[in-house]
Amino acid sequence: MSDSLTVPARFNGPLQSGHGGYAAGALAAFLGQPAEIGLRSPVPLDTPLDVVEDGDGQVRALDGETLVLEGRPDPHFEIEVPTAVSLDEARAATARYRGLEEGEFSCCFVCGRGREDALEVFAGPLDGRDLVASPWTPPDWTAGEDGRVLPGFVWSVLDCPTYFATHMEGELTPGFLARLTARVDALPTAGTEHVVIGWPIEVDGRKHHAGSAVFTAGGELLAAAQALTIEPRAA
Repeated sequence: MSDSLTVPARFNGPLQSGHGGYAAGALAAFLGQPAEIGLRSPVPLDTPLDVVEDGDGQVRALDGETLVLEGRPDPHFEIEVPTAVSLDEARAATARYRGLEEGEFSCCFVCGRGREDALEVFAGPLDGRDLVASPWTPPDWTAGEDGRVLPGFVWSVLDCPTYFATHMEGELTPGFLARLTARVDALPTAGTEHVVIGWPIEVDGRKHHAGSAVFTAGGELLAAAQALTIEPRAA
């Protein structure tokens, strides 16, 4: 297999590079669900990446000779997902969202406060539970002709809450997605309110492990993921 994928400039995470969850979902489209995607270098925007199969079911996305993404099928992926959060609880949690209006991720297309067309997944700490939550109403442009949200955007919203799940208090230390493993069991419906949650799993030095999930308003689980975010080494 030899093909390509491109992350459009509007789908940035950091100011100058592609959103990790969106890029992971784009590569996962070559593998099927579930899949494990590793991010090896910043994802260039508006740049075709060569997608190459390694012969053992794994794929890589390359910018010239630079490895950007690599992935493999993970058909046995399982994660213990907390019980669903109500829409009222998720709406209340957004008032405690810690995302910044300035800085490297202020214009993230999923969770950035600094742009009007963000997907507005503003996951804040939930009272009485060790997780973050946000309502999410997918806009029409995220969906196909059937009104169902395209899988890449589901991967996108599974990404950002995992950072805030391990930063519910204290300093918002820098962190970049290094690996995202996800399964999408059913696709959300555009124009309908959903709930997105994230929860901490483990913090090991610079490595932050967290889970995330998307539910219908009625509590049906649609998708789940586990992410590894890494803090950069101190200069």
